[in-house]
Amino acid sequence: MDMTYSKVYLVGAGPGDPGLLTLKGRECIRKADVIVYDRLVHPSILRHARPDAELIYVGKASSAHTMKQEDINRLLTDKAKEGKTVVRLKGGDPFVFGRGGEEAEALVEEGIEFEIVPGITSAIAAPAYAGIPVTHRDFCSALGIITGHERAAECDRETGRPGDGEQGIAPSPHRPLAPSSSSENPNPGSRIKWDKIATGIDTLVFLMGVQNLPNIVSELVKNGRDPSTPVALVRWGTRVEQETLVGTLADIVGKVKETGFKSPAVTVVGDVVNLREKLRWFDNRPLFGKKVLVTRSRDQASALSQLLRDYGAEPVEFPVIRISPLKDCSELDAALDRIEEYDWLLFTSANGVTAAIDRLRELGRDVRSLKGPKIGAIGPKTAETIRGLGMNVDFTPSKFVAEQVVQEFPEHPDGKRILIPRAREAREVLPEKLAEKGARVDVVTSYQTEIEESDAAEVKELLARGEIDIVTFTSSSTVKNFVQLVGEGGRVSLPEGVKVACIGPITAQTAEECGLKPDVVADEYTIEGLVAALVAGVKAPG
Repeated sequence: MDMTYSKVYLVGAGPGDPGLLTLKGRECIRKADVIVYDRLVHPSILRHARPDAELIYVGKASSAHTMKQEDINRLLTDKAKEGKTVVRLKGGDPFVFGRGGEEAEALVEEGIEFEIVPGITSAIAAPAYAGIPVTHRDFCSALGIITGHERAAECDRETGRPGDGEQGIAPSPHRPLAPSSSSENPNPGSRIKWDKIATGIDTLVFLMGVQNLPNIVSELVKNGRDPSTPVALVRWGTRVEQETLVGTLADIVGKVKETGFKSPAVTVVGDVVNLREKLRWFDNRPLFGKKVLVTRSRDQASALSQLLRDYGAEPVEFPVIRISPLKDCSELDAALDRIEEYDWLLFTSANGVTAAIDRLRELGRDVRSLKGPKIGAIGPKTAETIRGLGMNVDFTPSKFVAEQVVQEFPEHPDGKRILIPRAREAREVLPEKLAEKGARVDVVTSYQTEIEESDAAEVKELLARGEIDIVTFTSSSTVKNFVQLVGEGGRVSLPEGVKVACIGPITAQTAEECGLKPDVVADEYTIEGLVAALVAGVKAPG
């Protein structure tokens, strides 16, 4: 083997849900120089790629083909010969109607090292997400996975246009399809032995068989399968767009025509389909099907995104804010040097806590330097951050509203010296209200927020196409930066039907000032409170 050649990884990307990508698959993507990917690969999976990686789309649909299979094979070998690490990223599993075997054969012929990284096949995952176990000891002891696209694949043999990963299987150029005799197979030219599988296998799973569904149903019934057998079609299985259509062999074709049900879909035939109503779990979650724009900073977006996924929504991350350290820390340093002069150290955000402690460490000190003042935390997440650093919290108001903070303050503010480390852009309401009660308040900047130069054009397009249902804001800064990126003249107008969700009343007020009418305002000013308010808003009538 020529040692200048690198390695090709044939990686299964899973059925659609990016969380179902294997750890091994993610590891391969992260080290790849070149990634060759298909139509069914979720876009967020590609975010694991290095910034300098070359991404090549070769996706194929039944009526539109970017690249012939032979050209894909050649692309893989050519890139490997350039000494690059190549990942061939395929929907589902590379060896389940994914043409991975053909691509591996092409690599062998060129003497190129390769590795197979299995993926979760949609044949199992899509039914599971629809609440249908493909095996169950009370209903099924045999499972068959069958291409539902075989006839189209044979036609593609003439055009050289193969199906995409887990869409179907066309004859390999290395092993041409040999027609079966009519005595062995009632459908000459097909490898599917309908007379055997129709009644010989309890659960049948057909991949990418929507177009060929009438033929599939006809062959099964003609070869002895009871027309009353339950059938389910699961479209875009494991993704937020998932749809499930249930019927029987007798009526499923009519239902598909009536509803306009489209591919890509997995078809499940068997009594296990009846378990869906009992075991349905994915598509009955409260936020299922909602696409939610997350405007938090890139570092903090993941917690909110994960919560949204847990409730069935699909987060679309559009960070508009970036937390940055100060270039000039002299004001903060001076306040920390005289910390013992203060009666209270009042933190208004977890970011403020982190920034102050980070600066102490840079100065060669730690939390022990904060002895002297009592510590107040505005909000449960701020208090949690403080306690996580081994410090006590002496005061947490029930709500982060300036009047509430002053009203619930454990001591009369008159004459008290209070230090508030916070963002440069924060509002002045709280310091002013405390000062009105006689407190001597020093406000110092401990960190700053900057606008994140995200892809505003892409978000505008998603909004225009109706692909965003909810926009979330977790601070006034996220509102202002979103408007600056997406709006005009300090205001923004969202398409009809797009809801606005704010983490609290201050953020909501900023949204209103920018022309955005909040539909949901959290009572608890945390991301958990925000998601809870979203769930309640979705459940509310109207």
